[in-house]
Amino acid sequence: MTASIEVHLMNTMRKRLSNLGPRLNAAVDWFIPAQLMQSKKDTLQAVRMFLFSHLFGPLLGHTISLSMLFIGGEADASWWIFFLAVTAFWPMAFLLRLTGWYVPLALISIENLMFCIFWGCYQYGGISSPIMPWLVTVPLLAFFYLPERSTRIAVAILIAANLALFYGVYSTTGFHDSVAQGGLVLLGLISTLCASVYVSMMALYHASIVSSQGELEQEVLRHQATEKQLRDATGQAQRALLAKSEFLAKMSHELKNPLNAIIGYSEILIEDVRDEQVQKRKDLTSIRGAGYRLLALIDSLLELSRLEAGRVQLRCDEFEFAELFNSLVARMQPDIAAGGNQLTVQHPPGGRIVCDMQKLQRVLEGLLNNAAKFTRNGQVTLTAALRGDTCVLSVKDTGIGIAAERMASLFETFGLSGDETASRYGDEVRLGLPLAYRYCRLMGGELAVDSAPGRGCTVTVTLPRRLPVEEQRPDARAALHLRAA
Repeated sequence: MTASIEVHLMNTMRKRLSNLGPRLNAAVDWFIPAQLMQSKKDTLQAVRMFLFSHLFGPLLGHTISLSMLFIGGEADASWWIFFLAVTAFWPMAFLLRLTGWYVPLALISIENLMFCIFWGCYQYGGISSPIMPWLVTVPLLAFFYLPERSTRIAVAILIAANLALFYGVYSTTGFHDSVAQGGLVLLGLISTLCASVYVSMMALYHASIVSSQGELEQEVLRHQATEKQLRDATGQAQRALLAKSEFLAKMSHELKNPLNAIIGYSEILIEDVRDEQVQKRKDLTSIRGAGYRLLALIDSLLELSRLEAGRVQLRCDEFEFAELFNSLVARMQPDIAAGGNQLTVQHPPGGRIVCDMQKLQRVLEGLLNNAAKFTRNGQVTLTAALRGDTCVLSVKDTGIGIAAERMASLFETFGLSGDETASRYGDEVRLGLPLAYRYCRLMGGELAVDSAPGRGCTVTVTLPRRLPVEEQRPDARAALHLRAA
């Protein structure tokens, strides 16, 4: 039981110490101006050491000043001078935050520390004063504060000048003999303890900073390695995409030849069928229809691969907006009526647009086919309008709708149909929406879907009325954007 309590206490203490480091660093970093936070590693480390020393070092300095007051028995002018000199270290952290003058403040701080040391020696024990060992911390602080060689030389000159001044003044005026030997012993013990704690504290914090920076560098290296792996994986994916496009392009030609033969022979056979051979004519018509559907599917697959590889070229012309719909409606009417649906077209207003007419027709064909496929004995409505610099087209149906969980993957290719769709309309590969979506993005537009099960579906296409000139050429960047989307 006792052992478990000790383990629990050790774990609790270790956890608190691990949480103390980040909080301490956050408190120190609050005083660092933005321009210094962008400094190189050695400078930023020195700034943190400077702030840590000036936030916590005066606590040890005032331990010595209060000990002097206790030993001397009264707060005379010499004690107040020492007390104020120690207190002056605290405002330097705020001055650094306000000004960002790190090197001048560091030199002033070191000079103030040497003044505190020599003044304490003059008032308490002279050359054998217990304050004198603090002089050893001055070059140590120069190492912590000022990483540049020139500033460390400046600190060495400061130390030499102060020692010369100390020797000159005190050899002329002598030393005070105001403290008994017993008081100096007590002051020496306190001063030595505070100096030891100060040096240890600075060393531990320096080690903590170095360790945290080492961990940060390791993390950066890991991120760089991950980034390289991602770049390699992206390169492999792009190469695979190009290989897939080449494969589909070659296979499509290999498949189209026998398909065209099947379609051609079926049409010849249909012409030779006698009027009374109804079932035979029906079977041959089904063969021909299946061939055409398979041919359209191959064309869609090839077009998708070309879109993803950035090999689709826009051929933009200026044409009358209303002309787009005449042949489209005549071509799509039989397929929509085959499912018992009624097609309603809200004719667009007059006006001219600059766009790739063929690809815009393919977008609308895909949307109308999709609406007809998932609507039975319902209504399909095609609406178009010109609104300023944009043209807006929408296809609305009264079909089964789309479940919310399927909306996120709606524009992915080769997605599986839901159970309801599969059971009612078959499990066909749906390429109409993915193709329409990619065409819209390629032409600088957007495609949005609003749907819910049981209340049909509305697909809205928004395109620029005049396609910019630079978008009328093959655009590999658009292909990359499509793949990212």
